[in-house]
Amino acid sequence: MLPRPFSGLIAAPFLPMKDDQSIDWATLERYMDWIAGQKPDAIVMNMDASEVVSLDDNEIYEVARVCSRAIAKRVPFLSGAGGGSTKAAAAKAEKLAKNGAEGFAVFPAFPTFSGAPVPADMIVRYHRAIADAAGLPIICFQFPKGWGPDYTPDILQAMAEIPQLIAMKESSFDATQTLQAVEAVAKLPRKIGVLTGSDTFIFEAQLMGCDGALIGFAGTATAELRAMIHACRAGELAKAKAIWDKLGPIARYCWRAPIRDFRPRMKEVLRLQGIFPSAAVREPQLGISDAERAEIAALCRKQGLIG
Repeated sequence: MLPRPFSGLIAAPFLPMKDDQSIDWATLERYMDWIAGQKPDAIVMNMDASEVVSLDDNEIYEVARVCSRAIAKRVPFLSGAGGGSTKAAAAKAEKLAKNGAEGFAVFPAFPTFSGAPVPADMIVRYHRAIADAAGLPIICFQFPKGWGPDYTPDILQAMAEIPQLIAMKESSFDATQTLQAVEAVAKLPRKIGVLTGSDTFIFEAQLMGCDGALIGFAGTATAELRAMIHACRAGELAKAKAIWDKLGPIARYCWRAPIRDFRPRMKEVLRLQGIFPSAAVREPQLGISDAERAEIAALCRKQGLIG
């Protein structure tokens, strides 16, 4: 069972696809083996980074099964879960657990959770149903303001009463909102972890008080990012900053506007590393231009990520 409060690095890797936009299952198995071998504190698939919204339910369950098998209990394996209704989300979580998921990163029920304020009871009942469906740990999401529910101190207090809630992914990409989340969680009688989901300032978020990261950028350089986060927790800030000085420019480039293009950008990084045969994404997401591919290659060489 994953601990509460959770701390450390959860990698949210990408989903390799063939040029015809079908899932490259053989590469996925090798990729999960590669990620797990770098010992993140957990791995989560069926997330935004792995293009979950473009997958059908059968593909989602198969991704969970294939990844769980490849990881082979070396590190905990989680899956994204959620749905348009509480009943559907709980049923999906139950089926994902049967396919190897050991916990869930819970997506809000869109569009119901769009716009503020969202009643605390609505949020708590939705998350509790998913947690109870399989009796597994869950992580909730803090999105940028206006995108989803805003976890005010009162809502966090109510959410913290869910025994299976181990952490919140603070994914606002806003330093002030990150600080507010850290401060609000610190006042909870029953603490949960705060994991940054802001790929552009992973190191800085640790200095703000985050307990780790649940992050797409850990789909590469996983060992280095784990070392950076654990160095921060040990107070070895010079060591941590040296790692981020190498990796941060790549993360900031890949997650710059338009942010949706972080997927093809990061798949190009993985292709340059020889991990993915193709940087293909599934439409309506489009690939990137030759000029941007050249910029990514030059940046990865400059920062020492590729030879």
